[in-house]
Amino acid sequence: MEDEKEDNPPSSLSSKPSLRWGILRKAFLSGNNSSHTDSTTTSEMGEKLKLISRKTGQGFNLIKSQIINNNKITSTLEEPHLDDKSNDIYVSYTLPLDTAPTLIMSQRVENNVSLNDFEICNKYNIDNTGLVCNWPSEDVLAYFCLSHADKFRSKRIIELGAGYGLAGLVIAAATDASEVVISDGNPQVVNYIQRNINANSAAFADTKVKSMILHWNQEQVPEVLDTFDIIVAKFHEGLAKTVRALLRSSKDSEAIFLSPKRGNSLDKFLEKVNEIGMHYSITENYDNEVWQHHQKFLHGDDSWPNYEKDHSYPVLKEKNVMMRLRVHSTGL
Repeated sequence: MEDEKEDNPPSSLSSKPSLRWGILRKAFLSGNNSSHTDSTTTSEMGEKLKLISRKTGQGFNLIKSQIINNNKITSTLEEPHLDDKSNDIYVSYTLPLDTAPTLIMSQRVENNVSLNDFEICNKYNIDNTGLVCNWPSEDVLAYFCLSHADKFRSKRIIELGAGYGLAGLVIAAATDASEVVISDGNPQVVNYIQRNINANSAAFADTKVKSMILHWNQEQVPEVLDTFDIIVAKFHEGLAKTVRALLRSSKDSEAIFLSPKRGNSLDKFLEKVNEIGMHYSITENYDNEVWQHHQKFLHGDDSWPNYEKDHSYPVLKEKNVMMRLRVHSTGL
């Protein structure tokens, strides 16, 4: 027995919970510029993390992006050349339209967290997912809005749970919307959103653009009640009442959601939608380009090794205050 234990020592990296704790540990060490390194453990952890992480660097890659430095592209997102002390990077997003501008966005270096992040999350009863990265579903949502630009012309738009705000910025820059409000419940995230609005103000023409702190589960938002023609978001159980409060009482008002099903999270959200008397429609194949990417990842494309339909492919859902809702499921 003793020999067996020596030949096959138990590994703290073997279970999924241990691996997830390893992700958090790695993020903390990176965020605190720790000099402690263990090349063997780091290498082994990197390989094993691939077994549990569904996150991917480029996602659907529908809107091309590159890290830039001093207004000069220096690398791709996978291989940033940054100062080790920097917590932020600048990313250039090239919109797939001849007449659309390039957007420059400031965002946090991936896998970089601090205790202060969690203190803020506890204080405001929120999570820090908006700081983690620009999620693939945000890329798909931005692409969908760009592909349906006419829908947003002369309309008042709000994006909920925007993260760094790519979809909202795309709407503001390329659809001739009258006003775009980009919101999130995390004040740290909203600071990034406002910086990104300021950095791209020249691209918005006559569209008014602003940031806003807005929590999904707020039942009363007096200053913006019954205000918006279109809401765009990644769906969440707590969003239903907020969406009902924000949409104008008009047959043309609607909410557009793009997110993965993620187990029963979509079902829970739809239960809330039904409770408040809103109708909806759900579409899986809502865009040929997105669908082709989905099929490629589903059948084992190496660029997204842990792709799963329910966790990685955004479905489309739409609804409005006049009893119509559309939802697009994307998975991330």
